[in-house]
Amino acid sequence: MDFRELRFARAMQFSIHEINNRTDLLPGITLGYQIHDSCSSVPMSIKVAFQFASGVESVFNDTGICSKSAAVPAIVGESASTPSISMARTLGLFGIPQVSHYATCSCLSDKHQYPAFFRTIPSDQHQAAALARMVKHFGWTWIGAVRSDSDYGNYGMASFLKAAQKEGICVEYSEAYYRTQPRSKLERVANVIRRSSARVIVAFIASGDMRFLLEELARQPPPPLQWIGSETWIIEPELLRFNMCAGAIGFGIPRSVIPGFREFLLDLTLPEALKSPLLTEFWESSFTCNLRGRTDITEGARQCDGSEDIHALHNAYTDTSQLRVTNMVYKATYAIAHAIHGLICNDTQCDKNIKFTPWQV
Repeated sequence: MDFRELRFARAMQFSIHEINNRTDLLPGITLGYQIHDSCSSVPMSIKVAFQFASGVESVFNDTGICSKSAAVPAIVGESASTPSISMARTLGLFGIPQVSHYATCSCLSDKHQYPAFFRTIPSDQHQAAALARMVKHFGWTWIGAVRSDSDYGNYGMASFLKAAQKEGICVEYSEAYYRTQPRSKLERVANVIRRSSARVIVAFIASGDMRFLLEELARQPPPPLQWIGSETWIIEPELLRFNMCAGAIGFGIPRSVIPGFREFLLDLTLPEALKSPLLTEFWESSFTCNLRGRTDITEGARQCDGSEDIHALHNAYTDTSQLRVTNMVYKATYAIAHAIHGLICNDTQCDKNIKFTPWQV
């Protein structure tokens, strides 16, 4: 389970709870929400996008007070560029705004193709140019390049190589890999890195793909490399365990503080976890115990009994020391709330009976 992604989802929940308790933003209006796990799958993302657009949805509702409209007025997500592109093509047809917190592909800036797509994170166009200037600054003119074989990696690397050429940087090799491709492809990429003469390597690669690559390289470590990383893995704490990445540099999204958010994350109880399949899975994964007599997790695990202490956990869910992308979720949720406020509220009150279209949002 990706605890960091769960923290992103909980950040959206926190933002909405905060907005619903404010008197200056959407006063008298209660926002509801639905959260889906895309499983990093394009087909799953498209399926959910159609559900959101059509209103045909199996709704989970533990209060019974939500009034459900035909279609949602706006969506926060996706984290990755490729699923975001697929969703944006679908949602754009219905005029439903999509605000992503982490999809950085420069291709998504094309308003003709993606008229309803917005984001709270910069396009990779800026990062690619900055990485090329940084490599030139250190005098590294003979480099290797590796990327995710996805929209994120391919567009990002194309922008970097174009900028690198202008800076007079020579590229010995440019390799691509995606996590679902055959292992032989991963082994080939690793061998190219091991045999190359370039000691500086620029990796425009998603954190999941990067983990696979580092695990493969660790089997037969290459000579010491200077890694230059794109933001998705350079700020990923889990990759610190790979010693070969010592000294890796790149650009990260600024750190931030979200007052009250850590307390919200830790205010999760066993009864609350049982209300959501995702939080149930989180509880079982974190404490290695069984809930509701399930047998599909760790064999021999004890039954969860409520004595588990969430405050004692040290994982990506509870780590709020570097809220970077999490803050982009927070901003995305607030951006949507302010847009709805502008449509249905005046200086003193909001009219919940005003009909508006997603396109107006």
